[in-house]
Amino acid sequence: MRFVRQRIDPQRLEALRAVGARDGWLLETSDVLRVGFGRTVDQVVLEGGLDEPVDARRALGEHELVGDDGPPGTGVVAFGTLPFDRSAPAHLAVPEFCLTQSRDGAAWLSAPPGSNGWRERLEHAQAPVQETQSLRSLTLVPTPEEYAHNVALAVEILRNKEIDKVVLARAVLGSVPEAIDPAAVAQRLRRREPLCAIYSMPTVDGRRYVGATPELLARRTGSTLRSNPLAGTIALPANVAPDDYQKWLLGSSKNLHEHNVPVNEIVNTLATVYDDVSADPTPSIVSLRTLAHLGTWISASCSSESRAPDALAVLRLLHPTSAVGGVPRARAYDLIHRLEGHDRGHYAGPLGWLDANGDGEWWIGFRGVVLDGREFEAWAGAGIVSESDPTAEREETKAKLMSVLSSVLVDAVQ
Repeated sequence: MRFVRQRIDPQRLEALRAVGARDGWLLETSDVLRVGFGRTVDQVVLEGGLDEPVDARRALGEHELVGDDGPPGTGVVAFGTLPFDRSAPAHLAVPEFCLTQSRDGAAWLSAPPGSNGWRERLEHAQAPVQETQSLRSLTLVPTPEEYAHNVALAVEILRNKEIDKVVLARAVLGSVPEAIDPAAVAQRLRRREPLCAIYSMPTVDGRRYVGATPELLARRTGSTLRSNPLAGTIALPANVAPDDYQKWLLGSSKNLHEHNVPVNEIVNTLATVYDDVSADPTPSIVSLRTLAHLGTWISASCSSESRAPDALAVLRLLHPTSAVGGVPRARAYDLIHRLEGHDRGHYAGPLGWLDANGDGEWWIGFRGVVLDGREFEAWAGAGIVSESDPTAEREETKAKLMSVLSSVLVDAVQ
């Protein structure tokens, strides 16, 4: 199939966000807003998930791209959100229209020749006006008390040196009186979390995953790769200067230990395929509206682009990192399934895009809400190490749940 890429005039951000969030694919960072919409013209099918190698670059390269030159991610692009379970079936979708707009207003559109419906779709996009709603029903899986007990069980295993780290999560399932507008959630998150990547993507089971993630798993541009793992967290009280809390986080041995595990893991894994890999010598603070994290930038490069793995191959190497799974991976994975008792679905799975050159940008899909009409599901996890306190970890997951559910609910969640 032929696609034409053209430089176009800047479009209204609110319209782009609304169209992508409601029935397309949206990924918006502080630098670039990227949306796909219209019909799905092709798919990259991952029957065995990330456990099954698929040459996505070759599949996308079968489409012809003509027209203007443009930066990565402005040609033939496949979007997707993958389940946490790396062996679960998944797919990436190539939309009819892909529109990319940078912070300076530069905009590119890729579409099949003669496809002009994109402009009408944007012109008729309804502005989100829905307010947050009150709870109609609520289920906690597991309960806060059961979660703290699971953490205590995990700590005992960690102290016996069977596992170095495990991430345990808990879920909130609920409903509200009216069908939830994904565009309203995305708009609210954009205002509240300007440093995060705002996303809205359809899931394999027909629902929609909307959220604001601060964690970049992999940004592949030619022969280079960037990653920004986050681990180690503290809640920031409202109306209080965060400096003392951030200083405490930088000096917390428990949080530094928790953070260094995924950093070392990613560095060592990338070193198996890249010529040069480096990480910042010390972590920095990533400060959000209600939370602060420890973050470290990792850079990798190959001597030539032909030797660099494409973005999907990098995902196959990295996911799940110990920032969302644990170390060693297989044992932590088994413990997660034993203690959590509820399939994570798309929580903590990669989400993003891939183009025909193998470039792509993938974020860890958390701090989000899975929407299905009036019903919602949200998750939050905490990294458990041998020094972890069950009550503190329970409160950390509560703060994370409150951070994302405040974009949907008026009510507090315990």
